[in-house]
Parts: sequence; structure tokens; C-alpha cells
Amino acid sequence: MNILVINSGSSSLKYQLFKMPEKAPICSGLVERIGIEGSFIKHTVYANSEKHSIEEAGFIANHGEALKQVLALLTQGEYAVITSPDDVAAVGHRVVHGGEHFSGPTIITDEVKQQIKKLFSLAPLHNPVNYKCIEVAEQTFVNAKQIAVFDTAFHQTIPEQAYHYAIPESYYKEHGIRVYGFHGTSHKYVSEQAINWLNKKDSKIISIHLGNGCSITAIKNGKSIDTSMGFGPLSGLMMGTRSGDIDPSVIFHLMEHSGYTLEQLSTLVNKQSGLLGVGGSSDMRDIRKMVNEGNAAAVLALKLYTYRIKKFIGAYAAILNGIDAIIFTAGVGENDSNMREAVCSELNYLGIELDPAQNTGYNGELKEINTADSKVKILVIPTNEEYEIAHQCFRLIG
Repeated sequence: MNILVINSGSSSLKYQLFKMPEKAPICSGLVERIGIEGSFIKHTVYANSEKHSIEEAGFIANHGEALKQVLALLTQGEYAVITSPDDVAAVGHRVVHGGEHFSGPTIITDEVKQQIKKLFSLAPLHNPVNYKCIEVAEQTFVNAKQIAVFDTAFHQTIPEQAYHYAIPESYYKEHGIRVYGFHGTSHKYVSEQAINWLNKKDSKIISIHLGNGCSITAIKNGKSIDTSMGFGPLSGLMMGTRSGDIDPSVIFHLMEHSGYTLEQLSTLVNKQSGLLGVGGSSDMRDIRKMVNEGNAAAVLALKLYTYRIKKFIGAYAAILNGIDAIIFTAGVGENDSNMREAVCSELNYLGIELDPAQNTGYNGELKEINTADSKVKILVIPTNEEYEIAHQCFRLIG
């Protein structure tokens, strides 16, 4: 059964085609810097123990345009992997916000699409692009089942003392205002890999997902018990363009004294803040380059970014009552050894001791980067949200 997985982030689109139940994909690809200068696509086909890669550069304005180019790569040229759209039985879509409506993979209907649209305001960088990709896929893979896998599903195990806000209960009951959490598919996948590596089901794990969007989750015995993102994917850690935690008084102040509209404020904290707002770029690679050039704003951005991660590690160590392992995953977490070293520095009181030699030369596989006598395992685990989505889709319809 061929299942195409589409995982659209705020400025990226990852995809993989699986012949389930095989774990290895037939092909995979990545579209990066969508809406940013320097956009490119890397498409890789795996066949007969060989891989064939195609790279295309050129500005890609939005996710709809990106997906159309991806679909052309799947069906055209020397390395086409399907002869027609009918070769795909299901398309699995990562959808960021499912509210309390969805706690598992769901076949997409008009009603489901309306629910996704209703949640646009809660995930303004993601749900709209997820929805756009669903529409494009429906028009292309007419006979395939379209299935949504929600980022919020893994966090449905968070206890009420963690998901409730300290506001009147009526706001939860009548408006559904609570912590939902995000990046659940990623946290679920990497934590399961860590549990297998530790060979310890009764484990205490902190999973740190650092990409354009960033979140950190406390996982006890395989279940999420707290996470940094909340009602929407804005709170918690500093991110590529999102502010992370900010005192609500700042919002009130700008409305009252500077005449900001709600739309302007949403744009400010979702699209103009984070690494972009402080350091001048939403891409960590650009920030690193500017730091090496002595750019003071970029240096400050890195300090803020690291500081917030360390704060959450301390908080989650407290609610877990100890740590067996911390996980670094996603684009920055997997590829930025300097960031991992900075985050783990001066955390020896928690038993976290990173080995600088092990921290270098990461090859894309699960790797332990702690010292031999570190009480806490420090793991770099490549997230595989696409396979996790394909697996959930296959279980749903297979």
C-alpha cells in the first residue's frame, strides 16, 4: 500500500512516499525556506540499494506552489516513482492543531476540514498551510484517502493540573481554552526510540524539538505529562519567528499606548519575533554566520534561545522528579552541535554531562553524546514524523 506523507512546517515542507508496512521510504524530499529568499527542493529516490538525488533552486512563494512542484517530481522524469496519482492509496497530512475534537488519525471529510479551518487562529503559521496542502492533494490524488494526523493528539495524556490555565473554569468549558501542546508526532516518535534504547519503559525523558518551531516535552513512562506549547503553538521556547513566552501585559500596553490592532499584534509575536526579531533571521544557520561575523544582535539571539531551553529543562526535571534522558531532535537539535553543547553546559547538578568528542560528527542516526559517567543520557535522535504519520494511517485503513 503506497502512502504519501506530507509534513508542512511554517517555512518548510517535508514528504516521504512509503510502501507500507516497510519502514524505508521509496522516496523523500524537503522544500526549505518557503517564502524566504534561497528556496530550494531536494528530492531523493531510493532504488536497488542506491539513491538518486535531484536539487532544484528558485524562489517558492508558498506551500501550495511547493507541493505542486513536489508532485511533479513524483510522477515525471527519469526517477518517477509512481505512474499516476491512482498509485497512492492514502495521503497522510500532518495537521498542527486538532483542538479537543481529534485525539487520533482521522479520515478527512468536509466536516473535518471545517474544524481545521476553525482552528486557524490558534495555529496561524501552520493550520492554514496544512489546509492548503490538503486541498492541493485532494485535487491531485482524487481516489486516495486523505488522512489527518494531529500534533495535539500525543498530549491528550497531560493531567489537568498541567493543561488548565488559572482562569475561571467557564473559559475551558465554553471556549475550550486549555493547553493542547504541539509537535506531538515528533515527541512521540523520538521518545519511543529513546525508551527502546534505554530498555526502560518506566522512564523519565525530556524531549527537545528544535526546528523553525520549538517545543520541549516532559514524558513519563511513554506519556506526555507537560509541554511548553499551549493553547496555540506560540508559547514556551523562543522560535524562528515566534516570541515564545511573553508577558501578556506587553500586549495590553501596545494596544493601549501604541494603538496596535489584534492583527498587528498577532503578526508581531508569530511572524516578526524570535530569532528573526532579535537576531535578524529566522534560520539558525544565518544566525551562526552572523555570530561568526561579530554581529551583536545575533549573539544576543543565541543567548536568549539557549537560556529558555535550560529554564524548561530545570522545570521539567522538577515535575518528573529526575531525568533518565534528554533528547535533541529536529533541524537545529540534530544538526547544531554548538547549540547542544551550550544547552547542556552547567547542568551537571542534574547529572547532565555532555562529551564534546561524542557531540561532533553526527551521522543522522541515534547517538549518545554524554560522558561515560553522566547520570543522564543525552541522545540525538533524528525525528521521523513522516514514518510515524504513515504508520498511523496504515493502522487506520490497513
